[in-house]
Amino acid sequence: MPGVRLATLSWKAERDIVPGIPFLLPIEFDLAATFLMALTGAWLATRRGYDLVGAFMLAFVTAVGGGLMRDAIFIKQIPLVMQDARYLWAVTAAVVMGILSFRVAERFEKSIAYVDALAIGVYGVVGANKAMIAGIAPVPALLVGICNAVGGGLLRDVLVREEPLVFKPGQLYVLAALAGCVAFVVLSYYYGVDTNYAAWMSIAVTVALRLLAIRFNWSTRSLRDWWKQRHDEPPRTGA
Repeated sequence: MPGVRLATLSWKAERDIVPGIPFLLPIEFDLAATFLMALTGAWLATRRGYDLVGAFMLAFVTAVGGGLMRDAIFIKQIPLVMQDARYLWAVTAAVVMGILSFRVAERFEKSIAYVDALAIGVYGVVGANKAMIAGIAPVPALLVGICNAVGGGLLRDVLVREEPLVFKPGQLYVLAALAGCVAFVVLSYYYGVDTNYAAWMSIAVTVALRLLAIRFNWSTRSLRDWWKQRHDEPPRTGA
């Protein structure tokens, strides 16, 4: 019977789609990450002596660079920054805040690193969440989350002619973002934890790892140094 068939198909669709797909996070997560990343760009622009236009452009690229990669390359949709004016207002507010608070931030050497830690935590979760909502499998969604988290900072470093932080051995950065993304996917997708709760816990994982890496200098090593040490060690002799 048509009614029974329709009910059966609906039940199958619900069984196959709903349980593993988390709910879309509120836009406030994305806007908060946009503001935080833009703030780091505005502080860096002020430190380098850029004018207002330069500060806004660097803040804009830093804030939405990862989101543009996420939407245009992976999810294949019109970037959200082009659909919702609130993203531009978030960048504008961050530029104003960055200019007004630059002197205060300058007194604290690691201000940019601390704000950036929170930003990559939020952006990593947002990227993984949007990827899974778009139908991307959980493991590839981790890649989207990482690109969303560090893409803006990568473009920021390139524009100011610095070696991108993601390429250099140093205090945990990409690995901290990856840990948060993994936590979010595992909690929300595999264990069915409420999306908002999973997001907050995963952000805390990224921020905690990043701040602990800064505090205790937990660092990665270059492959060259690792290889040299491995081959320069004296041969072990038996007892």
